[in-house]
Amino acid sequence: MDSRRLLRMSATALAAAGLILSGCAGGSGAAGPSGSRTATTSAVATAATPDPALRGFYGQKLTWRDCGVPKFECATLRAPLDYAKPDAEEIRLAVSRIKATGPGKRVGSLLVNPGGPGGSAVGYLQGYAGIGYPAPVRARYDMVAVDPRGVARSEPVECLTGPQMDAFTQVDQTPDDAREKELLSTSFKEFAAGCEKRSAKILPHVSTVETARDMDILRAVLGDEKLNYVGASYGTFLGATYAELFPGRVGRLVLDGAMDPSLKAADLNRDQTAGFETAFRAFAADCVKKTDCPLGTESVAAATANMKTFFRHVDAKPVPTGDSRDLGESLATTGVIAAMYDEGAWPQLREALTRAMGGEGSGLLALADSYYEREPDGTYANLMFANAAVNCLDSPPSFAGPVDAERAVPSFEKASPVFGAGLAWAALNCTYWPTPATGRPHRITAEGAAPIVVVGTTRDPATPYKWAQSLAEQLASGSLLTYEGDGHTAYGRGSDCVDTAINTYLLEGTVPQDGKRCT
Repeated sequence: MDSRRLLRMSATALAAAGLILSGCAGGSGAAGPSGSRTATTSAVATAATPDPALRGFYGQKLTWRDCGVPKFECATLRAPLDYAKPDAEEIRLAVSRIKATGPGKRVGSLLVNPGGPGGSAVGYLQGYAGIGYPAPVRARYDMVAVDPRGVARSEPVECLTGPQMDAFTQVDQTPDDAREKELLSTSFKEFAAGCEKRSAKILPHVSTVETARDMDILRAVLGDEKLNYVGASYGTFLGATYAELFPGRVGRLVLDGAMDPSLKAADLNRDQTAGFETAFRAFAADCVKKTDCPLGTESVAAATANMKTFFRHVDAKPVPTGDSRDLGESLATTGVIAAMYDEGAWPQLREALTRAMGGEGSGLLALADSYYEREPDGTYANLMFANAAVNCLDSPPSFAGPVDAERAVPSFEKASPVFGAGLAWAALNCTYWPTPATGRPHRITAEGAAPIVVVGTTRDPATPYKWAQSLAEQLASGSLLTYEGDGHTAYGRGSDCVDTAINTYLLEGTVPQDGKRCT
């Protein structure tokens, strides 16, 4: 498995639409209760340019054209490749929108980002948000997305060919001896070298800070005084970074499935490992109640032991898949983790595990391929390439080398007996990166920003709930909304309480009571 800092909405989550309904646990979402705050936003004027050297970018006009997708328009946004040299080279970013449908007074633009880093915001808008967000929200907002620099349609980072990526995803990430450790280190070195060879120009300029600055240019070009934004998963870090850079331009910000920007990379990876363990135990608890559970029906502890045994078996002897790739431990682990993002995938995982334990691994391979965004023709989207490029620029690497990674294995295994060893070794992904990190972990307070809604799910596998608690506490204007449930992110995933609270905030500016809990 590649970077464990792949933070994005699952495919199942993208297919779920939010509804404006009632039925909440905890505080009221109405205006004026104790502990609530009201946000205001306007879409009348363009804010002053923060830097005269950027005036040409802030003053540009977008030329909208047909996207080839009904009702959506597309355009290209210009931004400096290097904000330190804005008069030098430019980068061109893909933008899409679907206009407010009415009725009701238009609030402004609502920018959306599904996370990653590396997830296509344009793809998310056209495939889900622009048609699946609640109708009253779409009625009063122009729904807008921009693919971040280095992602999808915005001058994408490229690293490996399809066959090279196939080989990379199959490398054993629980090395048992010196040779396997060397092979694993070599795979990360070759991945980094491929990125440098194919994408050297853009690699130093795909940081979250630069993407947040691109978002402010887009805000101004769209004619919005304030930025209204819903960011999921890694998109919460992007949104919080925007608030830190431009607190006075914060409109209505929803940060769903929040990251903790104060964590070092190793701690972030270890916490995420524990999150996947929490999700797996929830899956196992559900599985053992069913007669067809491939992990047995005895107990969660026994199911956990059986899962680990299965991983050892396919490590020693991969099973056929009907594809040129057999299912070894790395692909099997990725397939299981892919299903942890959404409890809606649990039946598929049970079936895939049943077949794999019977000697046929195509089901788990399909889950792994969906995680890596591998196409049937063997090509890959640039998700994993952009993911590494952004993460390795945003924070120094978890480990200085294999010795450090091996020393960390026990603490990762304590966090997750099922996934710990593999995820500890996977955290080597930035160790050999050709471009030095420009970011550092730090607390984000965004003093002076309007109220910001931070959403956390109690059994979220990819962004553990304590991260949402931490970010809400760090933000001077943060308000925590809790979903007591499973899966990654909460908005639009079936909780009427969560959806009502967020919809009310986006449409009326009424902030949920801090500490509100939903089921």
